[in-house]
Amino acid sequence: MHRPRQFVIVALGIGQVLVWGSTYYLPAVLAKPTAQATGWPLTWIIGGLSLGLVLSGLVSPKVGNLIERRGGRPVLMASAVLTAIGLLGLAAAPNLTIYIAAWLILGVAMGAGLYDPAFATLGRLYGREARSAITSLTLIAGFASTVCWPLSAFLLQCFGWRGACVAYAALQVAVVLPVYGLGLPREARRERPLPQRSTAGAVRLARRSRSPLLFSLVALTQTLASMIAAIVSVHLLTTLQQRGVPLDTAVALGAIVGPCQVGARLLDLVFGRRIHPVWEALIASVFVAVGLGLLVQSYGAVWIGLVLYGGGIGLRSIVRGTLPLALFGANGYARLMGRLAFPMLVAQAAAPSLGAVLLQRRGADGIIAALFWLAVATLVSGALLIPFARPSSTTA
Repeated sequence: MHRPRQFVIVALGIGQVLVWGSTYYLPAVLAKPTAQATGWPLTWIIGGLSLGLVLSGLVSPKVGNLIERRGGRPVLMASAVLTAIGLLGLAAAPNLTIYIAAWLILGVAMGAGLYDPAFATLGRLYGREARSAITSLTLIAGFASTVCWPLSAFLLQCFGWRGACVAYAALQVAVVLPVYGLGLPREARRERPLPQRSTAGAVRLARRSRSPLLFSLVALTQTLASMIAAIVSVHLLTTLQQRGVPLDTAVALGAIVGPCQVGARLLDLVFGRRIHPVWEALIASVFVAVGLGLLVQSYGAVWIGLVLYGGGIGLRSIVRGTLPLALFGANGYARLMGRLAFPMLVAQAAAPSLGAVLLQRRGADGIIAALFWLAVATLVSGALLIPFARPSSTTA
């Protein structure tokens, strides 16, 4: 069942916006009202997302295997159904135990429905030609918080936090499920990886796919980058305020990051084909490291730092999908993405709590210093991939 390439990308993009908004970005708006309405501890309400992310990491290798064998369509459709069930569980939760259980269901849904399964779907569909599709998808999905945070606030105001969860569940069933069903093609089942042509490049990629060292380096650089993004997304405003930035100014500065992510993805869409993902990963790491380093300076430097940081994180979200494709090839790509997602998602779950400890014990300067050195470590681990950035392994 053929589907035009742009049709597939738009379908995935719509799904990604609503899945991210219904899961990962949901507590940003609903956590505090939920605590106020129920009396449950705020730490546990937010902790539901962390537990869900841990479980999403645990199921990711299995998800990758399923996409490798059956294609992304049934897996992503199942993720929409699970997301709806989890959201209805949140809405109906009479106590904290059921609330946490609902987040565990959402954790499985996130493992089957966020970026990595979407990238794996594109890799299975388009092979080495998937790079531009991955960039286009991140460009659309980058608007998830822009769309869903105001939508969550509107639903909260109209229906309360439980009604907002029900509304998002309805969107999963009424929008995401049919969009995936109609927009993604059915694919033939594969029991074994497809054979690669016996070219020098194919032989090199086949050897790399069995290299524990290369896999570990890619996993390390991707996981460190995920930790940085998770800590900054949760603690940026608090960190700026501790450094004396008024709340309204901190919010305005924080708002710089989103457009810069989208801008970086647009630049990649135009110029990225000429750059190997290893070099793009290094550029992203330099931007993030320099940007974080500037956060300890005066107001005038902070906004420049956030521009650089936003651009680096925007590129990094693309590299998350294109770097493994370039280094290991399309054969077994979905399975590989599932394995790589495991440490990244577990790190994302743990990082905000680690950031909170740093912020409490070391203050704003301490957390910024830790983030800077994490960025340096990401740069160093990425630099170790330079020998593998050969023209024969670039993506189209």
